[in-house]
Order: sequence, then structure tokens, then C-alpha cells
Amino acid sequence: VAAWNHRLVAEQRYIGSTTHRRAIVWSPSKEESDHYYLPGSVEQQLCAKKLRTPNEMSLRKVLKYGIAGSAVLGTGLSLHANDYDLNSVGIVRLGRAGATVFDIATTYKANLYSREWTDKKSAEYLRVKSDTHRAAAEKLLDLCRTNRGVYIKVGQHIGALEYLLPPEYVNTMKVLHSNAPQNPVEDLYRVIRQDLRVDPNELFESFDPEPLGTASLAQVHRATLRDGREVAVKVQHPYVKGNSIVDIKTMEVLVKLVAWTFPDFKFQWLVDESKRNLPVELDFANEGRNAEKVKEMFRHYRWLKIPGVIWEYTTSRVLMMEYTKGGQVNDLEYIQREKLDPYDIANKIGQLYSNMIFLKGFVHSDPHPGNILVRRSEQNGGTEIVLLDHGLYAELTEKFRYNYSKLWLSILRVDQVGMKKYAQALGVEGSMWGLFACMVTGRPWNSVIHGVDKVKQDDAEKELIQNEGKLVLPHISDVLEKVDRQMLLVLKTNDLIRGIETTLRTQNRMTAFWVMSKCCVKSIGSQEYLGASDTWTKLATCLREQWCILKLNLYYLYRGIVSLHLLSALKMIF
Repeated sequence: VAAWNHRLVAEQRYIGSTTHRRAIVWSPSKEESDHYYLPGSVEQQLCAKKLRTPNEMSLRKVLKYGIAGSAVLGTGLSLHANDYDLNSVGIVRLGRAGATVFDIATTYKANLYSREWTDKKSAEYLRVKSDTHRAAAEKLLDLCRTNRGVYIKVGQHIGALEYLLPPEYVNTMKVLHSNAPQNPVEDLYRVIRQDLRVDPNELFESFDPEPLGTASLAQVHRATLRDGREVAVKVQHPYVKGNSIVDIKTMEVLVKLVAWTFPDFKFQWLVDESKRNLPVELDFANEGRNAEKVKEMFRHYRWLKIPGVIWEYTTSRVLMMEYTKGGQVNDLEYIQREKLDPYDIANKIGQLYSNMIFLKGFVHSDPHPGNILVRRSEQNGGTEIVLLDHGLYAELTEKFRYNYSKLWLSILRVDQVGMKKYAQALGVEGSMWGLFACMVTGRPWNSVIHGVDKVKQDDAEKELIQNEGKLVLPHISDVLEKVDRQMLLVLKTNDLIRGIETTLRTQNRMTAFWVMSKCCVKSIGSQEYLGASDTWTKLATCLREQWCILKLNLYYLYRGIVSLHLLSALKMIF
């Protein structure tokens, strides 16, 4: 059309023999041009469409070679900026992720969806489904380890969602909590030089090349400063921040593609949470501020240790804290060697997290075993809890805490009307409130309706959850898509704490529900007190709260006597 503006269009072609040529020439009139009409034969129209002026052809060449050159130059600059690490190039990571997702989709299509299953509860179907999940999880694990960074973070999140995702995925991804890929020390030194403007050899008297821990975003090393202070140095992987935006966008696109192919696959919530939380976790200065905030918030807990931040050597990519000794909370050999009481450990962790969730609304949201150390206190010889990695905290609103407290009290009272009401207040729609109660407690419905504080957990119950969980996974995905976003980190935290209790073999301890019930009552009481309009209403609220706590004390004291855990009950009450 651009060539119509009174330009000469010509094409020479052979007609008949090679010696006979005929020129087809066409120049539109003004009227024809105004009406966007191509006159003449079809032959003429096709010729007119195909022809380009010399200027147009030159422009197309410039654009073509310009785009190609820009791509080559951009790739070269990206490689140079990442020390010629091909894995850091966005298009390489994108291609690898796309190929893996295609491979996983093909695996499901070939093994699971290529045939009609008349009975989806049959042993054969469950076996094929489990094998397919496991094969797909292994492919996903390989992708996470190769692409590293954000992919490791998402893999760790998947590994923490026990009871919410197929166990094949959870068990496969759990290895990323302690076996994330690590970088050579020189890569970390480069980050230190860039951020602190100092040579690490001048800063440190010694620097242990073997990391204390390697995570998705960083790794931690023990070091000694020139002034003799022992420190733990957390250094961000050099490639993480630069790749994070592209990686999250890539995962978002891939999740949508997979959801379109497999309607039961609804994990947009996981991408949304990663997009929301990743920028916060990448700021190590913010992590330092969180550590100081929670240290001040729980200063009355003499048994809680939060390592101090050394601010003169802390930036957005480097965090330096005092070095603190201890063994991981899941290290049973260490606990036995140090003669620590697993029930004392579990009670203190439960008390800390109940206060965080229900009363303070400031929740450490990554309590995997590598982030919780235990040790014997040098002051009084008691058990001390060391809380590490303060990069991710959930900040819960008063309204959320009120509804969540009401939900838990309804569950403990086996009040199904209350369960439904407060599940809906938290965003759960329709008849899914029962499933939501199971997700919150990590227990099957039969245990919920008979009292989660009365029915003991055993291997049979765990097997039931794993088997039935596979059948309701699409419904779990629906709940997670619609529930209040604040609930997602709380569910993750609950699962991690339950995993620790299972390892310590303390999951049936009676005191867990007493502490949580007390925190729920206090949370509700404080909300109602703030909403009271006069002094008498406030006084009545305070009295009602104290009466509820007294009843709880008497009830759990009675339960302690019945179950021969009187001493434990008295310790928690007094």
C-alpha cells in the first residue's frame, strides 16, 4: 500500500520462452489510491504486493542485521558481565526451563493421560500416577539445580508444602533445603569487593572456604575479622539478582501454559508469592532490620538467641552477623549428645510461633531445620533456641489474626458451624471449609471431627493423608488460589513446624494445643478490647479473657493428669 503513492512498480518475468520478456507496469491513479483499490488483473496485483523500492529493501536489511547484531551484542555483554557463564544468559535459562516443562508435560501425557482410566482409585492407576509424579519431580529438581537462584527458592517452597502437594514432589525437593549448589569463594569475594569496597584479605583474619550453609539466594561462611571477632558472613550469589526478574516471568508463563494444558494444575499462587517475596528476600539490609525487630519483640524470652548484626559490614548483598554455635533442630544425635530434651525444644518453638502468629502478627516464615539451631545455654544450662535467616517475615493484619484465631478455637471445640464461618472469612468458598480445616491442622477429617487434640497421630494416619491427598489435590489447588494471601506463608510455616515435631517425635504433645489456645484467646480478647466503646465493656472483655484462660489451664491440667504428663502441664501453666 505504501508503494501506491504514485510510484512506479515494475516486474520483469519470463512469459513463454526465455527470450521473450514482457514488462508489467502499473501506476495507480489518485482515485484508485484514495479507495485502496488494486486495479488490473490478479497477476498485476500479486506483482504489486511483492515489489519493494530500493529504499525499502535497504531499510529491511538494516533492521534485520540491526536486530541480529543487537542480539549478538546483548548476549556478549551479558556473558561478559557474568564472567562468561553461559548459565546466566536469560535466553539459555528460558530455553532450558521451557524444554523441561515440555518434557514433563509429555511425560504426563504419555504415562497418565493417554488412556482412559475407569477407576482412578485402582492400585494400577495410583502406581502409574505416583511413578509419573516422581519422574516429573526429578526433572524439575534437575532444572532447579542447573538454573539455581530463584528456581532453588521455588523448589525449596515445594519441598515445604507437605500435605498440600504430592509426596513425590515434596520428598524430591526436600534435598534443596540442605544441598543447594554452592559457588566458589572467589565469586563471593567479588561481591564483597563490590559492595564493601574492601579487599577480603584485608578484612578477614581467616575465612573458612567450606560454607556453614548454602541456600537458594546466598551461602554463609564462618570467618574471623582482623579485630578478632568471630562472624558469620552471608553473601548473595552473584547471579541471583540479575536473573531474578527474568526467572520469575519465565515461571509465570510456564505455569500458565501448564495450567492451560492440565486444568488441575493451579499453582499461580506460588508464582504470585515468589513475585511478592523475592525482592524482600534479596535485600539483606532488610533481613538485618527484621533480626533486630524480632530480637526486641521477644526480649523477654531468655531462651531465644538472635545473632547480632554487624552493620558496618552489611549491605543489600552482604550480611555480617555474630557467629553462634549450635546444632540443627533435626540433628537427633547432637540433641542426645548434648542431653537436650526434645519436648522442651518443641514446646519453646511452639510457644514462639504461636506468639508470632496470633499475637504479634510478625512471623518468621522459613523455619526449616537449617534455620533453627539448638544448644545448651552457658548462663543457666537450659535449652536455647537460635533463630537464623530473617529475610522473609509474614506481616499479618489484625483482622486476619482475629479470624484465624476464631478458626482454630472452632477446630479445637469441634464447632463445625464456626469452622465454616471463619474459613469463609479467610476467603475459602463454598463447601471447601472442611478441606481447609484439614489443611490448617495437617490432619484428616476424621481426626478433625473427633478433636485434633484428642486423636493421636500415627503412621496409619500419615499414610491415609498421603493417599487421600492425591485425590483431593485439585481441590487443594482451588483453595490456595482463593484463600487470603496472608494464609499462604502461615500454611508453609505450619508445615515446616509440623515437620520438625515429627522429626523430634513430639507431634502428640498435649502442651502444643494449650499454648496455641491461650494465644488465640488473647488475640481475640485484644481485638475485642480495642473495639469496646466504654470502660465497662472493656472490663467485661478482660474478665472474659481471663476466665477463658483459667478454664484452659484447668482443662489441660486435667488432661495432663489423665495422660500422666502432669509435670509437663504444670511447667507450661506456671
